Amino acid sequence: MRLNTPSPVARPLFLAIALALGSGAAHAADPASDAATNELLRQMSEQLGRQQAEIDSLRQQVDALLMEQRGRGLTSTPGPQSVEQDAAAQETARAAGQLATQESPPTDPQQPLQVGEARRDEDEERREQEKALVVREHAPLFERRFTFETGLNYSYYDRRQLALSGFLALDAIFLGTLNLDQTKASVMTLDVSGRYGLTDRFSIEGNIPWVQRDTRFVSGGAGGASTEISEVQLSSSGIGDVSVAAYYQWVKESATWPDIVTSLRVRAPTGRHPFGLKLIMADEDNNNLNIPEDLPTGTGLWSATFNVSALRTYDPVILFGNLGYTIYRPEEFDDISPVLDQVSPAEVSLGNTIQLSAGMAIALNDRSAISFSIGSAFSAATHTTSPDGSEMRVPGSSSNSSTFNVGGTYALRSGWTLSSQATIGLTPDAPNFVMGLRASHTF
Repeated sequence: MRLNTPSPVARPLFLAIALALGSGAAHAADPASDAATNELLRQMSEQLGRQQAEIDSLRQQVDALLMEQRGRGLTSTPGPQSVEQDAAAQETARAAGQLATQESPPTDPQQPLQVGEARRDEDEERREQEKALVVREHAPLFERRFTFETGLNYSYYDRRQLALSGFLALDAIFLGTLNLDQTKASVMTLDVSGRYGLTDRFSIEGNIPWVQRDTRFVSGGAGGASTEISEVQLSSSGIGDVSVAAYYQWVKESATWPDIVTSLRVRAPTGRHPFGLKLIMADEDNNNLNIPEDLPTGTGLWSATFNVSALRTYDPVILFGNLGYTIYRPEEFDDISPVLDQVSPAEVSLGNTIQLSAGMAIALNDRSAISFSIGSAFSAATHTTSPDGSEMRVPGSSSNSSTFNVGGTYALRSGWTLSSQATIGLTPDAPNFVMGLRASHTF
C-alpha cells in the first residue's frame, strides 16, 4: 500500500524552506545569516527524514495487519469492505504520522519502535497462555500456589461370556448345556484433589476418590428353560483408593529439549478389596446366575506408579508422551475364595502394569484447546501363593487395555478451568467408553 499525496507534515516544511531560501537571497551579503540558514535547513532535513521513517514503519505495520486479516479468511480481491479498510488504514497512518511529528520527540531511525515491541510482547504472552492451558490438562503447572481440582468420570463395561457344560460326541456334536452370561457395569467416580507447588520445579498432590458401582447380571436358564432369562442388579458405593503424588520438572523446554516431568504416585488400599467376596445365587429358579455379595471399590493392595512425561511445543501444536510403570506390593488375605462356606487364605500378587500414551494438543486461542491421544496399559498375570508355599497363576488375569481419547479444555473468566474427555475402548479389556469432566482453580 503506497500513499502518493504529500504528507501534511511536509507541506509547512517546504514553505519554510522556500521562505528561508528567499531570505537567503535577500541577505546574500551577510555570511552569518547564510550559515544560520544552512544550519536550520540541515536540522529541518534531518527531522523530516526521521518523521518519514516513522511514517513508513507505521505503514508497514498497517499493511501487515491487513494481510493478517486477509490470511484469516478475507479474500485478496479488493471489495467494498477491503477498500474501506485500506482507506481507514491510510487515514490511521497519516494520523499516526502527524501525531508522531507533533507530540513525540525526535528519535533515532535505527532504534526499534515501541509499537512493534509491544505487539511482540503480546504475542509471546498469548503463546505462553495457550501453552499453559494445554499443559494444565496433561501435566501440573509448577507454580508456588495451591490448585483445587475435582472431577467426575463415568465408565461403562459390557461383557459377555459363553459357558459350556458338557462334552463333544464324534468331535462334532455337543451334548450338554449352553449358557450366555452378560455383565453390564457402570462405574461413577467422583474425586477431589489438592496440589501445591513447593518450588518452580517441585509440587505435591493428594487425591481422594468416591466410587459408585451399578452392575446388572444377565443369565439364561431360569426354570431349567434355555429361553428364560434372569436379571439381577447390584449396587455398591464407598471410598476408593486414596493416593499422594510428587512431581518434579527435570528439564524446562528450550530450543533443543522438551519439558521433561517425572512423577511418583503411591496409592493406599483404602477401598473395599475384591478378594473373598462370596458368590450367591440371586435367583432361586436359576442356578446359573451367581453374583458376588458385594462390589469392590479398590484393589486391596499398595501400589506405586512412576511416570516420565515429555512435552514439546510447535506453535500452535503441542506434542506430548508418557511412559509409566506400576508395581503392586504382595498382600496376604485371610480368605480369597468366592465359594460359600469355604476359606482359602493366600498371598495375592497383582501383575505389574506398563502404561504408554502419546498425543497432540492444539491451542485454538488463549482460552480453549483440544487434544487427541492414544494409550495402552499392559498388565501381567496375577499370582496367588498358598500357606504351604505353592504358587498358582490366575487364568485370564493378564490384560491389554488400549483406548483412544479426545479432550477439550476451556478457561473461564472467573479463574476456573474446565476439561472434558471422551474415551473409546479399543480392546476387550478396556471399558466400552469413558466420559469425564474436571474443573480446577488456582488460588
